[in-house]
Amino acid sequence: MYVENLKFSLWCDFVERSFLDGEFVELINKGIVNGATSNPAIFKSAILTSKAYKDDIKALAGKSAKEKYEMLATKDIKKAAQRLLPLYEKGDDGFISIEVDPFLCDDTQGTIEEGERLFKQINMPNVMIKVPATPAGYEAMTALTSKGINVNATLIFSVNQTQNCLNAFSRGKELFKGEKLPKAVISVFVSRFDRKLDVELEKLDLPTGKVGIYNAIKVYELIQGYGLDNVRTLFASTGVKGDNLEADYYIKGLLLRNSINTAPLNAIKYFINSNKNVDEVEIDKDINHFLSQIEDKGIKINEVCDDLMEEGLQSFKDAFKEILNSLK
Repeated sequence: MYVENLKFSLWCDFVERSFLDGEFVELINKGIVNGATSNPAIFKSAILTSKAYKDDIKALAGKSAKEKYEMLATKDIKKAAQRLLPLYEKGDDGFISIEVDPFLCDDTQGTIEEGERLFKQINMPNVMIKVPATPAGYEAMTALTSKGINVNATLIFSVNQTQNCLNAFSRGKELFKGEKLPKAVISVFVSRFDRKLDVELEKLDLPTGKVGIYNAIKVYELIQGYGLDNVRTLFASTGVKGDNLEADYYIKGLLLRNSINTAPLNAIKYFINSNKNVDEVEIDKDINHFLSQIEDKGIKINEVCDDLMEEGLQSFKDAFKEILNSLK
C-alpha cells in the first residue's frame, strides 16, 4: 500500500502502451502507485494520439471496429495486470480496470456477457470489470460478483447510487460459491461537482471547491458503515482543471482510511513531491450544514448528481464512438 497504516492506495488514472513499458514500472517499483484504471476517454486519448498502436491496428485489418478496440485495449490491460501482479499476490491491491461498452449501460445481460468475456479474454486475476451505476448495471454487478469477477462500479455521484451498489455487491457475495471472494470498488466521481457548481457558488458568496470532497465523504461514510469487507471506496475524477487549486487538492482532501484515490499522473507527481508526511485527513464536521446551506440557496444536490451521471455517461459514449469511428 502507498500509506500502509491507513490502508490508503494511490492508483494511476492512465493507460497507454509506451507508458506501461516504462514509467508505470518505475512508479510501481518505487511504491508510488499500486493499481491503475482505464475508461473509454483514456483509451481514446491513447489509441488516437500514440504511435505505439499503429502496427497493431494495421495487423488487425479485416476486423470490426469493436473487435480492433477490444484487442488493443485488452492487450494493454493484460500488460498492466502483469506489471501489477506481484502486488496483487501479496495482497497490496495490484488491480487494473477495463470498462464494458458504455452503450450497454441499460442492458443487463449484455453487460454481464461482455464483462465475463473480457475477464476471460484477459485471463488475469487482478482485473476489475468496470460497470456504470445504472439500474441495469446494479443487476450486472450482482451477477459478475457471484461469478467470482472483480467489479469496479463507476460513475457514482449520489448516496442513492452508492446504496444500490452496496445492495448489489451484498447479493453477489451471498450468491458466490467459490473460495476467494472477488473484490469490488465503488468509484465516486469528485471534481466534476466543483467544475459544475463553483461559478454559481461564487455568485452566492459561498465557499468553492468544497462540494466534490464533501459529497465524496458522504459516500465514503456510507460504504464504511455498511461493512462489506470486500468493497472499498475509490475516489475518481480527482484531476484539477485550471490554476485555482493545487494539482493534488483532491488527493490531500480525501486521504481517508481504507480508501483508494485514482489520479492523473500530474496530480500523483505533485502529491509525491510536495508531501513528505502523509496523515489521515480530519473529516469536516460542518459537511451536512454546508450541503444544507447550498440546498437552501436552490442548488438541489440530487438533481446535480443526476445531471452529472448523464453527462459522464454521455462523455464515455462519445469517446467510445470516436474510437470506433477511427478504427473503421
